Amino acid sequence: MTVRRSAAALATTAVLLGAAAPFAAAPVAVAAPTPSPSVQLPLGLYGTTDPTYDGVWRQSLAFLAQKIEYVTPSKQSVDWLLEQQCDSGAFTSYRDDASAPCDASTVMDTNATAAAVQAFVELGQHRDAADNGADWLKSVQNEDGGWGYNPGSPSDANSTAVVIGALARTSVPINELTTADGSTPYTALQALAIPCGKKDGGAFAYQPGKKGELVANNDASAAATLGLLGRGMAVGDSNAVKDPVCTKGDDLTAEQSAQNGAHYLAATLAASPYLEQPPMPGAEESEPQPDFGNTADMVVALAASGHKDKAAASVEWLEKNSKDWAQQGGPAATAQLIFAAHATAADARDFGGVDLVAQLNATGPAPAVTALPSPTPTGPQPSSGTESEDSGLGLWWLVGLGLFFGAGIGFLLSMRRKKQQP
Repeated sequence: MTVRRSAAALATTAVLLGAAAPFAAAPVAVAAPTPSPSVQLPLGLYGTTDPTYDGVWRQSLAFLAQKIEYVTPSKQSVDWLLEQQCDSGAFTSYRDDASAPCDASTVMDTNATAAAVQAFVELGQHRDAADNGADWLKSVQNEDGGWGYNPGSPSDANSTAVVIGALARTSVPINELTTADGSTPYTALQALAIPCGKKDGGAFAYQPGKKGELVANNDASAAATLGLLGRGMAVGDSNAVKDPVCTKGDDLTAEQSAQNGAHYLAATLAASPYLEQPPMPGAEESEPQPDFGNTADMVVALAASGHKDKAAASVEWLEKNSKDWAQQGGPAATAQLIFAAHATAADARDFGGVDLVAQLNATGPAPAVTALPSPTPTGPQPSSGTESEDSGLGLWWLVGLGLFFGAGIGFLLSMRRKKQQP
């Protein structure tokens, strides 16, 4: 998992040694404990583990995954997320007392904010909250064009990528979001790219080393690839293109840098369909553990860049091996698998025999609406953006009305608009 996803990783690591953990380049985090029976979790919150580090993150990922599978979460759960927002538009990782105003001592979280913004846009609800969050994110952009985990911290590939996804979903032109020296979020990511022709060419570093060196990081590479495409976390697959290539040069477009990243990701998964996480500190001689979260991230990035065929073996591996990880890892882990299934046109309701959608729904309040059966890969996609979603009855109401009056109005509307992507 990424530093921007440390919240989900913390809770998952607490219950499963093979769960996703922050990658080597990131600060080491401490696992979030499971609440004791005396701990009362907030009503409306998804998951059962301590939400201190990941409450907003896991709630937002759950909403994103539900919405792309035609599930509308309950008003109670959406209200919980809305109440977590500070007046500035920012979110913290979790606010135990949302009635207390945020102040100078409140630690704002760019990743949680970006995830919540994407969730509100995908839901088609509370667009004012999404725009407020996007405005705050723009206000804390670093001079190099990127973002760190917290405002003012050095830019990293993962935080920058998830913020790009949020801003793109709110229709902010990323190339026009420039700093005083002309830097954009894209140039911040490109500054972390390892040039083609060198070892690990096409990959991205999480941050530069102490001497400015760039060390390839798998999760940062997946995140940066998605970010350079201007895509959010819940993406559909793109039309397949020729095999990804690694383009040399110092003046590459964002698309070229993204394809370089895809080239690295494809080569990595060609060597093994799944990643392994580094040994935990003090356990260097232990058996390597599968890294389910980062593997799923790579699948999504490859599909978004037009190379889902290069992720096919990894999807098959996830279907066969990720059941326990997702179930024990909670809503964020299950959501990641739904993202991977959605991006590659796999069936999230029969993913290796597991109904991921039902599993996710069970981690929170009963949804307001659940569409069954699952939408087909070639069928209509759920609505997203600034408009509210259709009820799904418009088409048949019109047809019935036409038959009643003999007007023969035909099919004037599709049941749903095709899901829009920036």
